[in-house]
Amino acid sequence: MAENYGIVDVWMQHPTPKHINQPCFDSLRRWTGQDKLTEDIPVEFTIAAMDEAGVKLGLICAWWGPHGPTISNDEVAAIVKQYPDRFIGIASVDLYRPMDGIRELRRCIRQLGFKGLRIVQWYWNLPPTDRHYYPLYAECCELGIPFCCQVGHTGPPELKIVGGHIGYPWTVEMIAVATKHENVYIDTSAYIAKRYPVELVDYMKKNGKTKVMFGTNYPMVTAARCLKDLDTLELSDDVKRLFLCDNAKRLFGLK
Repeated sequence: MAENYGIVDVWMQHPTPKHINQPCFDSLRRWTGQDKLTEDIPVEFTIAAMDEAGVKLGLICAWWGPHGPTISNDEVAAIVKQYPDRFIGIASVDLYRPMDGIRELRRCIRQLGFKGLRIVQWYWNLPPTDRHYYPLYAECCELGIPFCCQVGHTGPPELKIVGGHIGYPWTVEMIAVATKHENVYIDTSAYIAKRYPVELVDYMKKNGKTKVMFGTNYPMVTAARCLKDLDTLELSDDVKRLFLCDNAKRLFGLK
């Protein structure tokens, strides 16, 4: 069973009304059949969703957009502090104020114990080739942390990049980039196992076994739903372990 692997979910966020009720998520709510949140959800609700699927550790991220944070780094830090055995923080910062962003990133990594930086580029309407990113790319290299986005493949050669949401419908292109570049990885957030493209499954079984990590994009979809049909992919035990936990542990420097 998948839960025996000590699963690590590399992309999740604890839902809050301020974040999930943003107008940019209207279409996502319609697609998933979810209503707007009218009150805060206890963190224990998220933990229960993790437990249902045997997820041991969640990398929960902050969100920062042009109008400020919708999930602040300090909110994430408070959850991690409350449940240090279940969550690791992933930072987000202000792209429009590069020096402030660098200082905040340093604080998150050095003081709060976060393990990476996530910038969702469509939130800013700035492609990852934009000059606003480069000070942060350089700082990620200095701090030795990954830069996470919703599929990006540019930046300094030393920069570790995690492409979220598989890259679909550009799966083949995403696999090509991950194959070519040692520090480029893929996560499966937002997709249930039976919807993984066949190209990705083949890649996971062969030369991409160390390059793909499990993610949910919870609360859009729960870990239990993501993993329900995992066994139908016929992954070997070693590939499952790499996919569900070991790749994430290695990349994010987790114990």
